[in-house]
Parts: sequence; structure tokens; C-alpha cells
Amino acid sequence: QGQLVESGGGLVQAGGSLRLSCAASAEIASAYDIAWHRQAPGKQRELVALITTRSSTYYTDSVKGRFTISRDNTKNTVFLGMNSLKPEDTAGYYCNAEGEYMYWGRGTQVTVSS
Repeated sequence: QGQLVESGGGLVQAGGSLRLSCAASAEIASAYDIAWHRQAPGKQRELVALITTRSSTYYTDSVKGRFTISRDNTKNTVFLGMNSLKPEDTAGYYCNAEGEYMYWGRGTQVTVSS
């Protein structure tokens, strides 16, 4: 059964960096585009970045130039590198794969202090 497991969240000061990891089961990693979403308290979940199976990428405007999504197919893992973090980036970050089925991870918390 498909599975996504996030890691790498934490507390960081504004201007700092973090790298999130999304470990996918093999059947997801080989066949699905994978995305990172985030949800802050009281706000709707939003798409942050996406990477296709061919490594094309998409970013929401608020993170362009600061975040980088990548995938390591040898490790079945998708990464989200986050630089120049801002307090407004504070949220739970969730990994998602959508295709024949939809999968979500349980999330990892990112907190950026001012």
C-alpha cells in the first residue's frame, strides 16, 4: 500500500533554512507527481510546490526564488529546500501524490520565528 512520510520540519529564525523530505513507497515514487502543500492555523491548505515524474516543477508565487523542490529517484524521496524563511511560512507541511489514487502524508511542522 502506498505511503508518504515527511520529515525535516522544526523551529528556525527568520532568514534561516530547512530541508523537508518526503519518503515515498516505490509504487508512488515511480508513477506519481508529488507535491508539497502547507496549512497554517485558520487558513486553507495551499499548494506550495510540485514536481512531476519527469522532474518538471511548479511553485506558488510566494515561494518562488526561495524554495526548491527536487526528487531523488534512487531513494524514492522528494525534497523541499526552503531558504530565506519568513514567519508567514509557518505551517504544517504535507506531502501529496495524486493520480489513480490520492495519498497524503501526516505532515511535518515548520515554525519560523521573527
